[in-house]
This record gives sequence, C-alpha cells and structure tokens, in this order.
Amino acid sequence: MAGRVVKQERAIRTRATLIRAAAEVFAESGFAGASVSNIARRAGLTLGAMYFHFQNKEELAREIVLSQPATVVPPLESRGLQHAVDITLTWAYGMLDNPVLLAGARLVTDQEQFVSPRDNSHAQWTEIITQDFLEARRLRELRSGAEVAPMARLIVNACTGAQMHASLESGRRDLPQRVEETWRCVLPSLAVPSTAKRLEFGEARGRGL
Repeated sequence: MAGRVVKQERAIRTRATLIRAAAEVFAESGFAGASVSNIARRAGLTLGAMYFHFQNKEELAREIVLSQPATVVPPLESRGLQHAVDITLTWAYGMLDNPVLLAGARLVTDQEQFVSPRDNSHAQWTEIITQDFLEARRLRELRSGAEVAPMARLIVNACTGAQMHASLESGRRDLPQRVEETWRCVLPSLAVPSTAKRLEFGEARGRGL
C-alpha cells in the first residue's frame, strides 16, 4: 500500500512538472513553436515519461487552457459584482508571473486546434462572469436594464484586449490598472450607484497584499 501511494505521489509531481514546463515553453514559443522534446527537456524528463502522461502537445495545451479558472482564486472572499471584479484582478496580477496564465494567453489564437468552442478560454471566463452577474442580480446590485450575458461578454472581451495591448506596450506591467479602468467605465451602466461606490479595487483584491 505504501509503495502504491509513493508511486501515485511521484506521478502527480511528474505531471505537475510537465504542465509547468509546457506552460513555460508555450508562453515563450507559442503552440506552433513548441515541441514535445523541448517540453520534456525543460521538465528534465525523458520523452517516455512525457508520453506516459500526455499523448501529444495538443493534450498538454488543452490541459493548460482548461485549467485556467482553477488557477485564478481571489485571495479575499466576495460575492456578486465584487467577486467578478476580484476574479479579473486576480487574473490580471497573475498574468505578471504565472506561467500557466501566460501560456493560456499565448495559446488563445490556436485554441481551435485542441479545444472545442464550448470549452475555449473565452467561453470559460464568460460563464464565470455570467454566474457572478446573476448572483449580483439576486443581490440587487445591477441596474434594472442591465443585460447579464452581453455585459459578461463585454468584460471578457475587454480584459482580453487589455492583456494583448498591455503585452505589446508595457510587458503587461499595467494590466491590473487597465482592468480596473475597464470596470470603472462599465460600472455606471451596470451597477446601481450604491453598489458601484462600495466596490473595492487595487492589489489587495488581486493579490491579498
């Protein structure tokens, strides 16, 4: 029994090492420029170990894209609109140094090669923000005419665009500020005034500092 547990733990560690190595390679080289040999080399593992866990780079890329939401966990507890804000800020700060998130950003334009449309990153994030907006509606935080689905898509589209421009113009250093600007522009047409006034922003919401 003990030997089986040790093997399972070793397999979990090896898989995690491969995912991180793949994320680093994808973030640097993109999907087309990455190879399984480069990923295995970065992980310090043999190709045999690589193929034991993942059949090809498509499977690795899919794992990275599908795992994006699980890596974005706001440090502070919140609900409704504040949670939507916190999710986007945690993502924005994570984009500064998290290899899995950086790989996800680089893989966006190639997702059709390894992820179905209903599971791509845009669909995942839109669903998460939609659920936060639905909760915000139940909490009476939204204006009566605010449309949940279009607004959720708008936030995701704006954050995606902000990431792309920040990558080109500042190395993403100002991405959190760009995300905050997006919210401040959208909130007047989305939130009731009392809710908009009490929403919190800043590094504390994204990193817990």
